[in-house]
Amino acid sequence: MTARELDAAGVTDPVLREAYDRCRRLNARHGRTYFLATRLLPVERRPAVHALYGFARWADDIVDALGTGAGAARRDAELSALQRELDEGLRDGGSGEPVVRALADTARRYGIDPGHFADFMAAMRSDLVVTDYATYADLRRYTHGSAAVIGLQMLPVLGTVVPREEAAPHAAALGVAFQLTNFLRDVGEDLDRGRVYLPADLLAAHGAGRPLLQWSRDTGRRDRRITAALKEFEALTRGVYREAAPGLGMLDPVSRPCIRTAFVLYGGILDAVARDGYAVVHRRAVVPRRRRAAVAADGLARVVAARLRTRGAGRRPDVPRLVPCDGPYLPVPEEVA
Repeated sequence: MTARELDAAGVTDPVLREAYDRCRRLNARHGRTYFLATRLLPVERRPAVHALYGFARWADDIVDALGTGAGAARRDAELSALQRELDEGLRDGGSGEPVVRALADTARRYGIDPGHFADFMAAMRSDLVVTDYATYADLRRYTHGSAAVIGLQMLPVLGTVVPREEAAPHAAALGVAFQLTNFLRDVGEDLDRGRVYLPADLLAAHGAGRPLLQWSRDTGRRDRRITAALKEFEALTRGVYREAAPGLGMLDPVSRPCIRTAFVLYGGILDAVARDGYAVVHRRAVVPRRRRAAVAADGLARVVAARLRTRGAGRRPDVPRLVPCDGPYLPVPEEVA
């Protein structure tokens, strides 16, 4: 977390500043696409977004702690310990765990419903024991806690130009759309973790199932039945994006470029999957660097326009610069911008 962001957010306590900085590092390491989009937010709102996503990434890391020797029992114990820290932090505003400390501060500042965090933790705990979903309806019940509530947590930070309850269904849908996109992109990697997020009834409708997916993963061979199932899941996911789209215009104008950029970049993953021939059982599809750069540039232009409108013509908008890196583009550090 840069000093400028924390100063703008009114975070002055040194211990709390370090907690927010840890969240920012988690977000940067795990979520390159959303980390980039977050840089398009007003500077004072970025720490809160990093706290929300940093906590979510940390909990998810516990669940997915493969290769570390951590069995289900140990991961369950770590999630239980995190739950206790979370309950204490939300109740008292403090915690010995830095990520929870930042999250609790963000929840207090923005009046975020504690129930959203409880639903999220319940979904994380289910990942320890649930490895398949019989129907799409079953999967959507899971994604309420694992994804929809992330959108609902974000809404007070982003701000709206309509009553919050009017924007809430679209914010929830956007969180789900992002996660369904990840599920499609990561079919092979999830198989390696012992999980299949493609609903069993959807697979069966095309003559596929977990054994066929595993065979394809193990042999590197393609199967038209898997491709057909992946295409249907892509269509379902695009439908959720359509549910989410009206919510973009309901956000505070200065927040829209951030969310629109994430919307377009994540949607681009679906295009990349199709362009790669639905080979996600074997490899991740990647949005081309040039496309990511173009979307980022468009986001910057929208930031400039929005902030000129809100701050008045003649004042220099507060926007980050972007430079080439190993992603497509990432912002120049605030200290040199």
